[in-house]
Amino acid sequence: MKSTHLSLIAGTVALAAITGFATLNAPGGPAAAEAGSASSLPVERSSLVCPAPSTSDLAETQYTSYTPPGSETAKGGGAKGEGAEGTAELKPALPVLDDDEVETDPKKIKKAEEAAKKAKAQADKPVLAVKEPGTPVLAEADGSAAPALVGTATGRLAPGWAAQQTTTVTAGGARGLLGVSCTAPDTDFWFPGVSTARSRQDYVHLTNPDDSAAVADIELFGAKGAVTSEVGDGITVPARSSVALLLSTLTDEAVNDLTAHVTTRSGRVGGVVLTADDGSGADWLTAAADPSGTLVMPGIPADATSVQLVAFAPGENDADVKVQLMGKNTTFAPAGNDTLHIKSGMTATIDLKDITRGEPGSLRLTPVEKNRATPIVAALRVVRGTGAKQEIAYIPATGPVGARASVTDNRAKGSTLSLAAPAATAKVKVTTSAGSGGGEPAVETYTVKAGTTTAITPKPPAGLKGAYALTVETVSGGPVHASRALVLPEGGVQMFTIQTLPDDGGTVVVPSARQDLSVLDD
Repeated sequence: MKSTHLSLIAGTVALAAITGFATLNAPGGPAAAEAGSASSLPVERSSLVCPAPSTSDLAETQYTSYTPPGSETAKGGGAKGEGAEGTAELKPALPVLDDDEVETDPKKIKKAEEAAKKAKAQADKPVLAVKEPGTPVLAEADGSAAPALVGTATGRLAPGWAAQQTTTVTAGGARGLLGVSCTAPDTDFWFPGVSTARSRQDYVHLTNPDDSAAVADIELFGAKGAVTSEVGDGITVPARSSVALLLSTLTDEAVNDLTAHVTTRSGRVGGVVLTADDGSGADWLTAAADPSGTLVMPGIPADATSVQLVAFAPGENDADVKVQLMGKNTTFAPAGNDTLHIKSGMTATIDLKDITRGEPGSLRLTPVEKNRATPIVAALRVVRGTGAKQEIAYIPATGPVGARASVTDNRAKGSTLSLAAPAATAKVKVTTSAGSGGGEPAVETYTVKAGTTTAITPKPPAGLKGAYALTVETVSGGPVHASRALVLPEGGVQMFTIQTLPDDGGTVVVPSARQDLSVLDD
């Protein structure tokens, strides 16, 4: 028998073994599909990371974690060897120590060793652990010592696993409501809307969930192109640790509107940016959706007093896009800002002022010429209030809800869910989960007309105790883009934060295979 045939046989057997394992061990997995087709099966492992919440001693942080029901098996589902039930835990990341100080100062050596032992002991204790799909769990932390978190979900708790940290800071330069959905680690992030201006304090947080170090690079792009930086390359993020870098220390240039691009040379990280603006509050800016010719930023509040669009063209071609607001009843172009020209490798901005004028809306960017769609990235900086009572939040361009998306940490009051249908009318199902301390889940169905935005005030679960989650599922029609605004008034300031809801990636397409003995023929 020829060696070529031996290789083909080995490859066929290996593929069949891998595919069979994925199919047979997936929760509730159906029988193998016919050869040549593929099956959509629940994932069996998910990872999330959350940044360190704040450097303020006044910070009060609430963590929530949740896995939606529906994808898990009957008991016993999940991959063999990962436990019948699975786990979903977020644990503290390890602190980053200064090696130079540790090596030269005996007192610091002892202090560092003690701190390392304590940190490792704490890192083995979950801050949050989901026990059952359908019920959120909650934890709290106060002050500036709360660490970044890293975690993994397996088995029936993995599909759609979501978590959020919400921090309230009532005074100081970081005053505001800072909310961020914990993110999956990746290797490439775009952040339109950052700044190195003197009035801003923007920190990029990189969290490494893995057992080996990651190395990252940060590039900055302004209205004139790349911003000179000699210290943004080769940033080491130690294993299971998190680092925060002040963007203004990466360059001598003070620039109001920038796009940051974070990539990894090795490993993977979770990336988010903490922004603080003197007099306007603070919030988290999460990564924008991957570059695309058409983008949607859902959920501009009805009472927004200022909206700024920041966009960047990463390719070799300039981009010309239409700027449109999908309002409550129709889509229209803002007067004087109906198009935007974005030069290649440069950041462009538009001040849209109070574009919503008392009605909720979503921004859509599309190519001026359909046959010349240049990929771009974009985000909105949204301001509510005026003067000393201003507060900011960000809405990055986001992908559609797809099959399902969830957002945690909804309270008895203050949540608004925005649904935008940019292309065609769509029907969606919105599930209100049980509360973390009690309550009954409920389901409502909504129709979102093409080219409009529907803002919903969810009805809290009956008998609610604690926090609850919202899950959005596309039932029929075109794609739907969604975000959730959470408002927690404090001291006369309408403090708020906005989280987008892209598809949770709770399923994966697994190809099926069958043996083909024809490869044995000469």
